[in-house]
Amino acid sequence: MGSNSSRIGDLPKNEYLKKLSGTESVSENDPFWNQLLSFSFPAPTNSTELKLLEEATISVCRSLVVNNPRTGNLGALIKVFLSRTKELKLSAECQNHIFIWQTHNALFIICCLLKAFICEMSEEELQLHFTYEEKAPGSYSSDSEDLLEELLCCLMQLITDIPLLDITYEISVEAVSTMVVFLSCQLFHKEVLRQSISHKYLMRGRCLPYTSKLVKTLLYNFIRQEKPPPPGAQVLPQQSEGGGLLYGLASGVATGLWTVFTLGGVGSKAAASPELPSPLANQSLLLLLVLANLTDAADAPNPYRQAIMSFKNTQDSSPFPSSIPHTFQINFNSLYTALCEQQTSDQATLLLYTLLHQNSNVRTYMLARTDMENLVLPILEILYHVEERNSHHVYMALIILLILTEDDGFNRSIHEVILKNITWYSERVLTEISLGSLLILVVIRTIQYNMTRTRDKYLHTNCLAALANMSAQFRSLHQYAAQRIISLFSLLSKKHNKVLEQATQSLRGSLSSNDDPLPDYAQDLNVIEEVIRMMLEIINSCLTNSLHHNPNLVYALLYKRDLFEQFRTHPSFQDIMQNIDLVITFFSSRLLQAGAELSVERVLEIIKQGAVALPKDRLKKFPELKFKYVEEEQPEEFFIPYVWSLVYNSAVGLYWNPQDIQLFTLDSD
Repeated sequence: MGSNSSRIGDLPKNEYLKKLSGTESVSENDPFWNQLLSFSFPAPTNSTELKLLEEATISVCRSLVVNNPRTGNLGALIKVFLSRTKELKLSAECQNHIFIWQTHNALFIICCLLKAFICEMSEEELQLHFTYEEKAPGSYSSDSEDLLEELLCCLMQLITDIPLLDITYEISVEAVSTMVVFLSCQLFHKEVLRQSISHKYLMRGRCLPYTSKLVKTLLYNFIRQEKPPPPGAQVLPQQSEGGGLLYGLASGVATGLWTVFTLGGVGSKAAASPELPSPLANQSLLLLLVLANLTDAADAPNPYRQAIMSFKNTQDSSPFPSSIPHTFQINFNSLYTALCEQQTSDQATLLLYTLLHQNSNVRTYMLARTDMENLVLPILEILYHVEERNSHHVYMALIILLILTEDDGFNRSIHEVILKNITWYSERVLTEISLGSLLILVVIRTIQYNMTRTRDKYLHTNCLAALANMSAQFRSLHQYAAQRIISLFSLLSKKHNKVLEQATQSLRGSLSSNDDPLPDYAQDLNVIEEVIRMMLEIINSCLTNSLHHNPNLVYALLYKRDLFEQFRTHPSFQDIMQNIDLVITFFSSRLLQAGAELSVERVLEIIKQGAVALPKDRLKKFPELKFKYVEEEQPEEFFIPYVWSLVYNSAVGLYWNPQDIQLFTLDSD
């Protein structure tokens, strides 16, 4: 290959790769490494490009898997990298482009090889390749140095200690990606891994002291959303000749691997930029979520989850409790801004859920914000475009709303925030509406979508629980929101009548024929009656707690009062119907006294006057509606596959062959 241009298909024939993967041992002090590491090419930015690279180098990787027990060349490469990283911080400060460039290339090769090894073997077999000491075939020393732990610890130091500059951006991304690869054994197991060698390294020993610093750095990488530097800024200015991809090296170091080649072939343009504006922020967030969802060790909880659960605001001057390890401080205002801006991605929504659910400091801070619309509106937009989102993203958004609505202060304040011209809401022009009314509209729309499409009881439950939590604090409901509440009840009533009719007909048919089994209409009827009961409780809660604040709801109730007739004597709804029936009767009487042909404005005026005159003691008191989100008993059974599906489908940085993946019980959307 030499210094001539090459196609990606020529990589298996490359003399340096063949030597690395061949039967000859290469000392870590051999000049070969300088030659191997002096390559340049456009870094792969998406799964398609990485797939091409993997397919071209698979024979090299498999050859190394076979020969490494005799040669130890993988260990020698890692030692070369480890020795270079000791000077990396100084090299960054001194702008030593060549040194950083070659160190990055070493890590890039290690990451590619590591991923190939993990695909081919168990963790125990992988560990043997990293504990190689002797040159004799198959000889491994029990007290030999464990390069796997040393490499992992080195990556953590690299991520946390190397300053983020143009020349260090790519190696920072590569370090984060390599850590994700270290943990990717999970992809090749159908069950959740509860004991793993990589987990053991991360949760004890030399890596443990870096816990809080690593979590803090990954969070700040997400917050900063640093864009990659322009081509050529990372290492050295590019030559204007020879395809523009070979770095000009005054030292005359021979170029060995991928010289002057692009992933699209000789002479083609570099691949298009990734859609994600910040590969480092994206990869850091994915690694953070992977670490946060590692299962606890047998003798100790997950320290990364502990760090995420306990970190505080930089404005918080209170001392850290001695009982809480791995805690740190971070700027909550910057974190809040980043979370508000990044909610279009699953991983950012999952981080928001994790922080709201597990970190009481973050939850308290967010609920005290006076600009909650910046956070709530992106969540509502996720739910509004439910048909474009995967079900897990929708669930996370709903659970976030449920957690927020557990707070009465939030439920009051959202009705005080007035929004104008919500452009993404297309059913109706909303020139002015409160955040609370918009939330009600979107949640009801989600329920109706679920009723006609997915029919997921869990989704119904969370939607109704959020509405129920809010109901006592409903204030100045927009007329459209009030209409939609009653329209949803109308839809449920029709569904109830239909199922009841089907059950009756089926029962009659069974009297004449015993051949066919009866459909389980009783169960369907029970489910829909539970939902109707919940809707009646939500309406009742609003009427008993804030009737005088919601004339539009009373108006909608009176306009559709015939809907409630059939439930007045129904044994499942009689108690809850007392108050609703009282309100309907009271206001109907006042409207009747006012005469016929009343305008909408006049009706609303009568309702407002009547709300003051209605004796409150006649309304029966019911227990306050309060629903609290409770995580499943084994949340890792949901979250670990979910997180790895996000890694697997990430637009930047990693590729795994779908045929090799064992974990996913999730949709790959």
